[in-house]
Parts: sequence; C-alpha cells; structure tokens
Amino acid sequence: MAQLPRHIAIIMDGNGRWAKRRGLNRIYGHREGVKATKRVVRIARELKIPYLTLFALSTENLNRPKEELNALFDLLRDYIKKELDELIENGIRLKVIGRLELLPKDIQLLIKDAIEKTKKGKDMVLTIALGYGARDEILRAVEKYSQNPSKKLTEKSFSKLLDTRDLPDPDLLIRTGGEMRVSNFLLWQIAYTELYFTKTLWPDFSRRHFLQAIREYQRRERRFGLTSEQISKKKKSAKGL
Repeated sequence: MAQLPRHIAIIMDGNGRWAKRRGLNRIYGHREGVKATKRVVRIARELKIPYLTLFALSTENLNRPKEELNALFDLLRDYIKKELDELIENGIRLKVIGRLELLPKDIQLLIKDAIEKTKKGKDMVLTIALGYGARDEILRAVEKYSQNPSKKLTEKSFSKLLDTRDLPDPDLLIRTGGEMRVSNFLLWQIAYTELYFTKTLWPDFSRRHFLQAIREYQRRERRFGLTSEQISKKKKSAKGL
C-alpha cells in the first residue's frame, strides 16, 4: 500500500470494438464503458488514490458522426446528474481539463455546477479530459505566456500554464484496448510516467485488471534519469539511514 501510485491517468479505449464484436451499435459499447468508469472511480477511491484522470473525449473525437457524438453527450449528462451525490458523499472533487467551450451549452453548465458543488472534496481529485488534446493544451499555454513574457520561462513556470496546473504529473498511465500509443494525451505531463498497455477493452476492465496494472507499476524502478545506486542512496537518506 505504501507504493501505490499517487496519480493514475487512463486512456479508456475499446468501447466501439467491444460493441462491434457483439454485433451491437457502438453506442452500446459507450454505455458499458460508463459502467467501467464508475467501477474504476470507486476502486480508486477505496485504494485512496489521491488523483485519477480519465481521457473521455478528445478534440479529434469531436469529428465523429453526429449520432455517436449526441449519444456520448447524453451519457455525459446522465453521468454527471446521477453520480454527483456520490462524488460529494465520498469527498471527490471534480475537475475538467480541455476545451469546455466546445461542448453543448447545457453540458458546460452541468459541469460548472458539479465542479462548484464538489470543490470541498478532499479525498480524491477526479479529472475528466473533455474536448482535450495535449498539443492544443501546449499551444494554449504558449499563447498565455506570449501575453505576459516578462517572466523567465522554466519547466515549472510552463507547467503552471497548463490545464493540469494544480495536479502532480501522473505516476501511472493505463491504456486499455490493445493500442500502444498515447494519442495526444498529457504529452508534457507523462515525461517520466510509467506506461501500462492492456488488450482488455474498456467495458471489460475490472477490479482485477486495475489491480494488475498497479502491481506491474509496483514492480518497476522509477529512476528519473538517475542510476539504481543513486535511487537507493536517496531512499536510505529519506529514511535517515
């Protein structure tokens, strides 16, 4: 338990393929994907993971067929309305990153209301990426800096211009669905994140799969560019040995 990741990010992939394999419309896959999302949020809360970030809708996804987009928006509306009370009761603060203005107006209002009502949550920060693209985020950060370029630009100061300014970088990034790429997600933030890919499609992603990803993370040695010996010395120093 002492070696749990502090921040887990997930690319929730495979809803469409899950439905296709069953001869169903892609929308059914997205509905099952919402169930997996609820399941993972609850497990992360039980494990006392402080930060969980979910990639729900990319800027590229906004180019999908209108019927599928409308279905996704309906699912998002339902999720916010039905889960809000549980988020509040469990001390979960909701945060949204991305281009909120690209979403329907009523969803924007729902999100802003949910963010306001959960702002006192101290047990976990649930971040949902909506209308999000990492390159777009970086460009927006550069634009912000260009408006006030007087301060010296450092990695730390640049990070404060990003949507994730009040979040630590992810320790573990999980991608379901079998694809082995990061798909324009948190490109700046995952420089030293441990990556975990699984063929399991998102609707099938269970408690067991989530714990397997964490166990694999715990097996790895995170060196951040240092040697194993240097890491060992730092750990001993931290323990006062």
